[in-house]
Amino acid sequence: MLTMTDKAQGKVKEILEGQPEPFAGLRVQVVGGGCSGFQYHMGFEKQANTGDEVIDLSGFKMFVDRGSLIYLDGTEIDYVEGLTASGFKFNNPNVKTTCGCGESFQV
Repeated sequence: MLTMTDKAQGKVKEILEGQPEPFAGLRVQVVGGGCSGFQYHMGFEKQANTGDEVIDLSGFKMFVDRGSLIYLDGTEIDYVEGLTASGFKFNNPNVKTTCGCGESFQV
């Protein structure tokens, strides 16, 4: 199961409300790439794709394809704010190693 903290949900809703066109929700994916092999990808979608896992959250839906869900099982998405950077953080128990920049991972 993939979860998202209240803080992250609030940030997604804030960004969704600022979009010039309506979106049905947020797509979360694991894609190949980066120096460690896989990367997280997030983007807004107008509708779910066939075979997507659809997770109803507070005010929007999160769409995850089945291939990505394998790598995201047990993951919590949070939103962190700091002095030097802010952004979404994936707390994924399946990750074995990450790269130095923290943008890619291996399972």
